[in-house]
Amino acid sequence: MSRRAVVIGAGIAGMLAAAALSPVVDHVVVLDRDELPDGPEHRTGVPQGRHAHLLMHGGLEAMEKLVPQAGMRAYLLAAGARQISLSSGMLALTPAGWFRRWRHDEYLTITCSRALLDWAVRTAVLRNTNVTVHRAQATGLLGSARQVLGVRLSPGAGGEFAPGLLADHGLRLTGDGREAELDADFVVDASGRGTRVLRWLEALGIHDVREDNVDSGLVNATRVYRVPQGAQNWPLTLIQADPYTGRPGRSGMIVPIENDQWMVSLGGTRGSEPPKDPDDFLGYALALPSPLVGRLIADATPLTPVFTSHSTSNSRRYLEKARVWPDRFVALGDAAATFNPLYGQGMSVAALGAQSLAEAVRQTDVAAPGLARRVQRTLAGSVEAAWSVAVSTDVLYPGVEGGSPTLAHRLTAGYSQRLTKAAAGSYAAASALWDVTCLRTGPTRLMRPDAVLSALMGPALPPLSGPPLTADERAFLARLGQGVPTAAR
Repeated sequence: MSRRAVVIGAGIAGMLAAAALSPVVDHVVVLDRDELPDGPEHRTGVPQGRHAHLLMHGGLEAMEKLVPQAGMRAYLLAAGARQISLSSGMLALTPAGWFRRWRHDEYLTITCSRALLDWAVRTAVLRNTNVTVHRAQATGLLGSARQVLGVRLSPGAGGEFAPGLLADHGLRLTGDGREAELDADFVVDASGRGTRVLRWLEALGIHDVREDNVDSGLVNATRVYRVPQGAQNWPLTLIQADPYTGRPGRSGMIVPIENDQWMVSLGGTRGSEPPKDPDDFLGYALALPSPLVGRLIADATPLTPVFTSHSTSNSRRYLEKARVWPDRFVALGDAAATFNPLYGQGMSVAALGAQSLAEAVRQTDVAAPGLARRVQRTLAGSVEAAWSVAVSTDVLYPGVEGGSPTLAHRLTAGYSQRLTKAAAGSYAAASALWDVTCLRTGPTRLMRPDAVLSALMGPALPPLSGPPLTADERAFLARLGQGVPTAAR
């Protein structure tokens, strides 16, 4: 008898979940309400799509395992993505000062537009698995609190159900033909920030899922520029917000992406939001704790208008703690938890969640009682790691909604401040921070003896007086007529 899995959402989380299920079922049907583009183009269903994204080391490793036939790293690089080492290829001004650039080419991160990443992951999965994508809107789950048996659908914005769904998958039309039911042996909700998973679970009789929301009011403003001649190898540049001053946070970053472009994203928490006006955008960049980002883009050619987004809150649904959980159903990616995108961990958490699903279904039948609950609890580990990083910082900003600093937050913040200060002049301390940021390990990494000793002893090297530029980078700034401005140090 043919076995089918259904995945709701064709974003990165959904396509990776489909890849996870592909080896153990006869077919995986991915449903998405959007008409998906044929190439690396933006779509409305990704609210953060026009802003900077970093694919961290842990997430990339998970992708490599989920689609081994594709060779995801090589595939992304061939599509135009960039590979950057956080330890040697990044300029970062932290609240403790400029980080050094080390000779170690570790903590490799992929940078590109979200449109390219979505398209590359989707095409890699579709070319190497038994997965198909259809346009439809999931409106509910079939089954009970004990077991999910499929999904309820409407045709979505397309107005009609795709012929492939009707002909190939036995879609049952209901009512006046405007709704339908699709049976499945396993269902994954990967529908993103707009998930209705709590409403769907309540319809099944599950009412005890707690949800937390922490919102610093962050607004992202992003514009894409052509890379200036001579700056093709300019490093990832990051001016971090300072959560310890009691004032709103302001940040900026230059992310090298495909097609010789820079994606420049500015961020400001409640009370210090970046503007959408192009002239004010530049002024905001120049007024950051270092004007380096602003000076670099002052004479660069803009290729897009300024796009802004308010979809930046942290939201966590404690699905793994529900008293009853239905078999054959898992929610992952943003459907389980969303994070402030400033910390760059959402995609990697989704990939790690899909990897947990893949490992589980390789060992146990997808319909086995208790399997879905075990998966939901397992993927909560990577969710907790990212949640801890994001929320323990966001609650420190003024005007935050949904949370306030607890004693635990303040102790965490104090330790983080010391470790960051040490990391400005100690590779051991910096590697501990990067291990957690890149999701190579969990937050307990910060309490290992080497990290604690580094925090206690402080930086081994004196603080830098300015950004750690190479000779070629200094020459580029000099050609701009800017030199290395005192204010940028």
